[in-house]
Amino acid sequence: MTILLTMEALDSGKITLDTKIPCSEEAASMGGSQIWLDTTETLTVHDMLKAICVVSANDCTVAMAEFLGGSTTNFVEMMNAKAKELGMNDTCFKNCHGLDEDGHVTSSYDIALMSRELLLKHPTIKNYTTIYMDTLRDGKSELVNTNKLVRNYSGCTGLKTGSTSLALFNLSASATRDDLSLIAVIMKAPTSAKRFAEAQKLLDYGFNNFTYKGFGTKGDVVQTVHVNKGLPPEVELCLENSSYVLLKKESLTQIDQEIILQDNVRAPISVGQKLGEVHLISGGKIINRINLIAKNDVKSFSFWNMTTNILSRWFNLLRF
Repeated sequence: MTILLTMEALDSGKITLDTKIPCSEEAASMGGSQIWLDTTETLTVHDMLKAICVVSANDCTVAMAEFLGGSTTNFVEMMNAKAKELGMNDTCFKNCHGLDEDGHVTSSYDIALMSRELLLKHPTIKNYTTIYMDTLRDGKSELVNTNKLVRNYSGCTGLKTGSTSLALFNLSASATRDDLSLIAVIMKAPTSAKRFAEAQKLLDYGFNNFTYKGFGTKGDVVQTVHVNKGLPPEVELCLENSSYVLLKKESLTQIDQEIILQDNVRAPISVGQKLGEVHLISGGKIINRINLIAKNDVKSFSFWNMTTNILSRWFNLLRF
C-alpha cells in the first residue's frame, strides 16, 4: 500500500523520481529488512522505490510515509482510506511497514485487489518489481530481490514479499504471458521456499487453463447503418472499448457474437453517441457487452443543408 500511494503521488505530479527524501530518526531506527538509512543522507524517490520493492526496506518505507503524509500517523490514515476505496473490507493498517502490530490485518483477497490496482493503474512499478539485482549509493549497497520468482518464473512481473514472526512467509506474485496477467497470493507459508512453490502452482494453473482472448480493438468499425433524415445518410458504428474476455481454453470455439442495434436510427447523431451493443455469448449467457458508438456526426436533413450540400458538390465538380 505504501508503494501504491507513492506511485499515485508520482503519477499525479506531486513528486518526481528525482525528489529527494530525507531520513528521520524514526525511519533510521526501524528494524526488520532495511538498507540502514542514516539521518544525514537523502535518497531520491527512484532509489527509495528500488529499496522498498527489491529488499522490503522498512527504513525507506517510513521515510516515504513521513514525506507524503507529513507523519506516519497521517500516512496510515491515507492507507486505510485507500483500502476502503478499493473495497478491501478485511484490511486495517496500523503502520506503513507491515511489521507485527495488534489489529494490523488483511486477507489474500484484499492483497489481490491492492496488487491489481497497482499493476493496472501504475504499470511503471514493474520497472522496480522485476529487478533481480541492483545497487544503491554508487554501487556501495547491493540489492537482491527477496522475490525469487523474478529470476526463476517466466513472465514474472513481481510483485511483493512479506514475512514476520507472526505472519510467517507471504507473497503477492504476478506474471503475464500472451496478454494474460495473473496474481497469486500466498499467506502464512511455513517457509520461504513454500510460498514460492505454492504461488508457482497457482500461476501455472491459471496459464495452463485460461486465455485472454481479444474480439476487437477500441475504434474498430463493426457496421455501417442507415440514418433516417441524415446528412450523410449513413453512420459508422465502432467499438467504444477494446473487447477482451477471460476464457477457459476449451471454450475458445464456443463464443458467438451478436450485434444489437437501436431501432430506427434518426438524425442528428453526435460522435460517441451509443447506437447499439455487441454481445459475446458462451453457453447461452452473455459474457461481455461492448457499446457501439457513432464514429462520425450526422446532421438532420433539411432544405438548407441539402442545398448547401448540392452546391458544395457542384463547385467541387467545376474545379475539375
